[in-house]
Amino acid sequence: MKYNFLGNTGLLVSELCFGTMTFGGTGLYEAIGKAQQKEVNEIMKTVVDSGINFIDTANVYSFGESESLLGQSIKDVGLDRNQLVIATKVRAFLNQGQNSGGLSRYHIFQSVDASLKRLQLDHIDILYVHGVDYHTPVEEIMRSLNDIVLSGKVRYVAVCNWPGWMVMKAMGIAEKNSWNKFVGMQCFYSLAGRDIEREILPVAIDQNMGMMPWSPLAGGFLSGKFTRDNQNAEGSRRATFDFPPIDKEKAYNIIDVIIEIGKQHNVSAAQIALAWVRLQKGITSTIIGAKNNDQLLDNIKSTEITLSNDDLKKIDEVSALPVEYPGWIIDYQHRFR
Repeated sequence: MKYNFLGNTGLLVSELCFGTMTFGGTGLYEAIGKAQQKEVNEIMKTVVDSGINFIDTANVYSFGESESLLGQSIKDVGLDRNQLVIATKVRAFLNQGQNSGGLSRYHIFQSVDASLKRLQLDHIDILYVHGVDYHTPVEEIMRSLNDIVLSGKVRYVAVCNWPGWMVMKAMGIAEKNSWNKFVGMQCFYSLAGRDIEREILPVAIDQNMGMMPWSPLAGGFLSGKFTRDNQNAEGSRRATFDFPPIDKEKAYNIIDVIIEIGKQHNVSAAQIALAWVRLQKGITSTIIGAKNNDQLLDNIKSTEITLSNDDLKKIDEVSALPVEYPGWIIDYQHRFR
């Protein structure tokens, strides 16, 4: 396992980050995973034994159960909390209360306290804002995040699922006021969803922010289970929870290529898809999930794969984004510089 610095911090995180969305299985999360405490403990031992030190959860995953199961596993397995980087998130509504969601100062502070209680920790290493809240001014969000860091309950703040322009606005406000800035971004990024390459990933690179891709297998669609001849893979989360949205016809073309490359390397299509994400410019730590130990170990093996230039060319050609404005005019005009 290799380790990368998180943005412009001195914090080292593993090149794979383990996501705990499969812990719990409440509500819609049942389709993603239903791991309970015994299985969670087994998975977490494998995670740490593999060298992964970066663990990602969220208050909304199984409506708090994921955090609770993760926190208990740290104690049950006897993991050294000081060797782990624990990330969670704030924004989602966990109940019907009028102020039980969003990114107001009121909710951020309440949410952090609730997450710490479920996790059985005294601080969160990375707190992500888990999406946009158009009803709360960006200045209020950034000041609240700065103050929660100063309280000692959070070490670093980061952002998930924001457009590039809003991230830059937040960074400018933080710079102007000498507040803590976002140190990283978490975004959907996979061979079947390369949208962040247009605006968001360039922001992360320009601002020296870490980039942590979520759903690098596009909700399991790139696992190798789905092909044109098998469009409803039994037992896959996509069978009952068809998310995130992708162009499936294009994805089938991608799957054909990565299955063939996988055969040449004697590895699974999933490992090829994960290896491609890991090797892209600006990527700090790729978030993987697993329903069981076998799936986890298969994903971890992706770090051992080296893709040739020919492999990368084939994959890039079949998965490339269509050209859009202003990208095409920028490329056209830049010829003369």
